[in-house]
Amino acid sequence: MTLVLGLLLQFLALTCFVFVLIHAFQRSVGTGFMVLLIPIVTVVYGFSQFEHRFKGPILAGWLGGFVAAIVLRTMALYAA
Repeated sequence: MTLVLGLLLQFLALTCFVFVLIHAFQRSVGTGFMVLLIPIVTVVYGFSQFEHRFKGPILAGWLGGFVAAIVLRTMALYAA
């Protein structure tokens, strides 16, 4: 059960990250590739440059979903 929930949260995190990535590529191709390939730039860009009407829920779904998915999938690994 925790594995399935972890996978669902990972899918949520990926979906929210796509919003940030699309915004970065619309700004410029160089910015998009930096956001795609350098993790710390992704976080900094998300909090400083990303502008969306639902910025808070998107960033919470992306970062919170990613962390929660890691925790749940790790718990499922050790429970098996």
